[in-house]
Amino acid sequence: MTTAPATLVHPMSKYIREDRLPWIYCPGCSIGIATGMIVRAIDNIGLDFSKVVFVSGIGCSGRTSGYFKTGTFHTTHGRAIPFATGVKIANPDLEVIVVAGDGDLAAIGGNHLIHACRRNIDMTVVCINNWNYGMTGGQFGPTTEHEKLTQTSPPPIGNMEHPFNLIKLAASSGATFVARWTAVQVRRGITSIEKGIKKKGFSFIEIVGACPTAYGRMNKLGEGVDMHKHLLEVTDIQNGLPPHEAEIEYDKRIVCGEFVDIEKPEYTDVLKQMHAKVRK
Repeated sequence: MTTAPATLVHPMSKYIREDRLPWIYCPGCSIGIATGMIVRAIDNIGLDFSKVVFVSGIGCSGRTSGYFKTGTFHTTHGRAIPFATGVKIANPDLEVIVVAGDGDLAAIGGNHLIHACRRNIDMTVVCINNWNYGMTGGQFGPTTEHEKLTQTSPPPIGNMEHPFNLIKLAASSGATFVARWTAVQVRRGITSIEKGIKKKGFSFIEIVGACPTAYGRMNKLGEGVDMHKHLLEVTDIQNGLPPHEAEIEYDKRIVCGEFVDIEKPEYTDVLKQMHAKVRK
């Protein structure tokens, strides 16, 4: 008598659309890891998933919204935060989470990012930073390091521009919770995402990941395993460090930790108070 093979069930199947598995992402990509961090954070908190809305933009990271069993918006390029802002203002009781890449958030969406930080609207933004525009062929973007090679910054010069440090950008723009981890610090990343979700205000969590297909290949960084091993080796955990000291350099040192956790009036609360005054 033969026994039927066991059916594999994803441990987070109550949150993930299993009919869409396996992930669309390239072998060695960090986006699946970051997606797992988010759903485990939600599971640990015990959020009512029917009251969670995911918003994503365009790019590899933008595909994440399609995997969640909840209200989702896959928006146009750079517009994830404006859409999320509209959702939160329309129904402040919803838990709004934005998942997007460094190009989507910091290039065409950069202006929206800094003003959402300034306004301190209650949402959690998880930025998966893979150093380039991965989905469209591996062009250089706002976080691509100086002199690194991409499809649009080829040798012998490489990228002529200097990158944003997203932690410095979010902190200086007014975000009330700011953290950075790599895709290797899964447990620490989950904890920070939990804190970000619980925070009444704008939370920004950067997950530094690997793009072996584009960025890794162009810069001869090895396969996905090699790139993730490297991330572990160069991580320098400095919780509480002033955000302007949270440096990031792929080859040498990536400062990780939680850098900002402050209190400030939240946008939808202030909006509600203003409406109440107008009605008097």
